[in-house]
Amino acid sequence: MDLVAAWRTQLRTTFTAGDPAIPQWQLDLEQGDDVGYFVPGSAVWAVNGSMTPLVAGVRALLLQALHPGAMAGVHAHSSFREDPLGRLANTIRWIFTVTYGSQRTAQEGSAFVQRLHQRVRGTYVDSNGTTREYSAADPALVRWVHLAFTDAFLAAHKAYGDPIPGGGDQYVAEWAQAGELMGVESPPRSEAELAAQLRAFDPELTNSDQVQEALAYIKRPPLPASQRLGYRVLFAAAVATLEPRHREMLGLRVPSLGPIPLPVKAATHLVLKVVRLGLGPEGPSEAAARRRIARVRAAGSSRRTA
Repeated sequence: MDLVAAWRTQLRTTFTAGDPAIPQWQLDLEQGDDVGYFVPGSAVWAVNGSMTPLVAGVRALLLQALHPGAMAGVHAHSSFREDPLGRLANTIRWIFTVTYGSQRTAQEGSAFVQRLHQRVRGTYVDSNGTTREYSAADPALVRWVHLAFTDAFLAAHKAYGDPIPGGGDQYVAEWAQAGELMGVESPPRSEAELAAQLRAFDPELTNSDQVQEALAYIKRPPLPASQRLGYRVLFAAAVATLEPRHREMLGLRVPSLGPIPLPVKAATHLVLKVVRLGLGPEGPSEAAARRRIARVRAAGSSRRTA
């Protein structure tokens, strides 16, 4: 029993930058006077609250790395080498804040990230060999990151998750709100628009030494020994969902034994079930959001009957 408890604690700390306690910001999602941008039963809750974001997060990092402007910012300003789990925890915080927080909380969390982006500036060499200046707040880079996240979360869930309420179009349309909070103008609102906007970036994408360095960290992050095999499965699952053109640019292949593809899907389902068992059926962010939503709806009902 002690070993199981230790494993569960170790698993939680992977997503909280090494802190075994529930972060206070997750508990604070109970605060607020509105239900938020998304509610139980929405496509966003179904996707973002499942286990498939474990695959999606890896896939998003792989896809984002192909844009030299985004990669330059990560390479020069990110702490992914020294503290990759801390960077993961910060990304999780923004996603959960927007997914489960009140509208004001989501707005404030997004504004905080935007202020951080203003500080991330430098130069990069584009796909044509031209040196260009960049800022992480550039509208094109902000759009690229939104597209990469949306595509990753949708593709991973369609491959390894349960049906999405309203389908993929509904998820893209709902998560467009997150893009707007980050300043993306006219974010995609359907799978077709998402695919078209992603393909428009193709001429700008490229492989590089920086990409390969980041790829090495993404392949083998500094995880505890008990999590390494599971992560290898999740990495393979992410690679398997990439568009062939992106996978080829990264120099990756779907895992196989010669002509026989490995059972990535079955292995991924098993790993996700084990992680769900370790983390519990409902995370603290979702639980806090449900309490806020119940309180707000009860207050609204009382006012209507008064």
